[in-house]
Amino acid sequence: MAISKNVRNLSTDSNTVDEPFKVREAGTVNVPPPLTEKLLVLGGNGFVGSHICREALDHGFTVASLSRSGKSSLHDSWASNVAWYKGNLLSTDSLKEAFNGVTAVISCVGGFGSNSYMYKINGTANINAIRAAAEQGVKRFVYISAADFGVINYLLQGYYEGKRAAETELLTKFPHGGIILRPGFIYGTRSVGSAKIPLGVIGYPLEMVLQYAKPLSQIPLVGPLLTPPVKVTAVAKVAVRAATDPVFPPGVLDVYGIQRYSHPKSK
Repeated sequence: MAISKNVRNLSTDSNTVDEPFKVREAGTVNVPPPLTEKLLVLGGNGFVGSHICREALDHGFTVASLSRSGKSSLHDSWASNVAWYKGNLLSTDSLKEAFNGVTAVISCVGGFGSNSYMYKINGTANINAIRAAAEQGVKRFVYISAADFGVINYLLQGYYEGKRAAETELLTKFPHGGIILRPGFIYGTRSVGSAKIPLGVIGYPLEMVLQYAKPLSQIPLVGPLLTPPVKVTAVAKVAVRAATDPVFPPGVLDVYGIQRYSHPKSK
C-alpha cells in the first residue's frame, strides 16, 4: 500500500523475554538536552497513542504518527500539530516516508481477535516497524507491550506470543536503545470523537489498592492478576522520556517501574 501524508490529521492500536532484561535503576543525573528531533508514534490516534502525542508536543518535540486510517478522529486542538501518515505496518513498502528523519519511535500498535490475527498485529506488525526503524538509523525505540497476567496468557495466546516476539526483536535490533513498557490495565480519559469516557472511575481505586500487593504478585498463575492498573498519562510520560532521554536505561520496565519513572524526581 502506498503511503500518503495527511499533515495535521491519524490511528492504530496499541512473546518470551523476561529476567535478563530487567531495567536497572539509573543514578541521579542531570538530564541532558533531548535526543530526538522527530518522534514517530505508531498508533497515535488510539487511547494510549493520543496521550503520548500530546505529552511529546507539550515537551516541544516534532511529532508524527502512522496508522492505517491516516486521519485523526480527535477533536482536540493539539491534534493539528501532529503530522499524520497513512500506512500499514504489514506492508513495509508503505513505511519509508513516515520513518524519514525520525530519531525515536514509540509503538502502541496492538489488537485483539483470533490467535492468528493477534499474533500478526501484536507481533509481525511491530517486528516490521522495528526492522524498518533499525534500517533507517533510528536511535531509540519504545514498545508499549503488556504485563504478564498469568492464566490469562493462555486464553489470549496469540496476543502474548505476538508481543513477546516483538520484544525479542526489539532487544536484538536495539540492544542500547530499546525500551519495553509492560503496563497492566491502563486507565484515564478515553476520547471517542468528541465524547470523553472516564476510565479512571474504576482504574484509580484499583491502582491505590493493588500497588501495595506486589509481594502477592509472585504467586504462580494467579498472582499476576493482582498487577495494579496504571494511569495513561503515566505511561505517556515514561514513554516519551524513554524515547528522548539518552541516559534512560534500555530493557523491560514493568508497571511498578512505570509508576516510579513517571514521578518528576525519579532518575
